[in-house]
Amino acid sequence: MKSALITGSSRGIGKAIALELAEHGYSVVINYDRDEMIAHETARMVKELGSEALLIKADVSWKDDAENLIQQVMDEWGKIDVLVNNAGILPKAKRIEDIPDQEWDRVMGINLRGAFYCSRAAAKYMKKERSGNIVYISSIAGKDGGNVGAHYAASKAGLLGMMKALAKELAPYNIRVNAVAPGPVDTEFLTEDMKQKLAKMSLMGRIAKPEEIAHAVRFLIENEHITGETINVNGGRYME
Repeated sequence: MKSALITGSSRGIGKAIALELAEHGYSVVINYDRDEMIAHETARMVKELGSEALLIKADVSWKDDAENLIQQVMDEWGKIDVLVNNAGILPKAKRIEDIPDQEWDRVMGINLRGAFYCSRAAAKYMKKERSGNIVYISSIAGKDGGNVGAHYAASKAGLLGMMKALAKELAPYNIRVNAVAPGPVDTEFLTEDMKQKLAKMSLMGRIAKPEEIAHAVRFLIENEHITGETINVNGGRYME
């Protein structure tokens, strides 16, 4: 059974990805930082689908936590076939002059630096196996700037740049690196009022379901001739 580590997977998009992969035969590592009870519930749902679930607490914005997360998976299962860098935070919308240094650091730390730490640690083992998949959960904001703030847009754009660089670097080792760039998704990050307003900006008249992001992730993992690419899942709001 192949193994998949999804960072920030106790709830929301990460939870949907964990369940999607579990349903298709992957053992799943559920990473969380604070919500232990919710993480245990997600693990229970994974096991009900017939897959193994490994629960690991780690704040990936800290180097030691991220590296220990990867090491614990290797110690338990001996391999990481898939790494989905999903952990992220969505700050309140702010103008650049209103973004405190601490908030900039926190957003960049979780959204971008954590993905770098996890990718670097996992790539070391994937290279030895000459096989692997790394997927980044970016955002429409990483492409069009969004409307939340410079810190969020920069962190999500940074993921896309890192994805392309690693796709080139790791291809000789049969490691594929891709990204999904969702538009607004129906998760606890958004209020009902925000969901209604954002739905009107989509050609489809609604925002995405977490399961639709999860489907895109699985597609990238299973198609063996795709690397260095980003799938947009935004209901036609942003087109390339």
